[in-house]
Amino acid sequence: MIKNDAPLFGRVITAMVTPFKGSEHEIDYAALEKLVEHLLATGTSAIVVAGTTGESPTLEDSEKKDLLKATIKLVNGRAKVIMGTGSNITAKSIKATKEAEALGADGALVVAPYYNKPSQAGLLAHFGAVAEASDLPIIMYNIPGRTGINMAVETILELADKYKNIVAVKDSTGNVDQASDIAAKAPETFRIYSGDDNMTLPFLSVGACGVISVASHLVGDEIKSMADKFFAGNLDQARSLHYRLMPLFKGLFAAPNPTCVKYALSLKGLGSEDLRLPLVPLSEAQKATMNSLLSQYDKATPACK
Repeated sequence: MIKNDAPLFGRVITAMVTPFKGSEHEIDYAALEKLVEHLLATGTSAIVVAGTTGESPTLEDSEKKDLLKATIKLVNGRAKVIMGTGSNITAKSIKATKEAEALGADGALVVAPYYNKPSQAGLLAHFGAVAEASDLPIIMYNIPGRTGINMAVETILELADKYKNIVAVKDSTGNVDQASDIAAKAPETFRIYSGDDNMTLPFLSVGACGVISVASHLVGDEIKSMADKFFAGNLDQARSLHYRLMPLFKGLFAAPNPTCVKYALSLKGLGSEDLRLPLVPLSEAQKATMNSLLSQYDKATPACK
């Protein structure tokens, strides 16, 4: 049975957006600096670089490495930096993980291979090969809605038992039963992170230690407070925060991620709403809906008053 105390990467990991600028949608490093400072000041304990929210499918390998180096320099030891190194090509994921380790990342987020839909035996071989190639702590990323496959409980448990550097799973299944089974049977040093903001509190209740969050760009302090209150035994206060934040948790996914959160950040002066194709900005009607939602969170979005 796992213990959910003292997680290696803290309680609130932010899956950071990649800010872009200009007609060529180049990475905006000035906006990145502002964003990193904002995240560190509002409850983030670790940052994921070039994950799904960071639009990793549209980033060149060289851009990912430059982005990682810049983020590590900006963070300067004040939080952990985790690199998204997953791919549906095992050799490519191995190479990216080894490069992240060499560049000074604190961990790697490795998504289950997508599109080619490997068997559970294939998942065991894939994650095992990545783990054997690097000493970097690895968070497996199980997100069936994007990959087309679910990592079975037995697969996750076997990997957690066999490889000491496979330290956690980001669980985006939304399946509390599955999270509960993992928590009950995994080594006590293993950790579960909710991969969905709206499932954070339910997952905490069955053994998760925290969340890899999108909403923490906007309400990181409140998400951290919700987790802190849960672990302090103040369950009514934790539930109250959960209920307050639920409309935002859901609203940020009214369009393909990170479309909504980038728009919200642009209102705060933390980068533009620019995305790389095939993602496109919100329509005017969608922006009006988002403005109405964001106005409920004055502390998080003062520009919307």
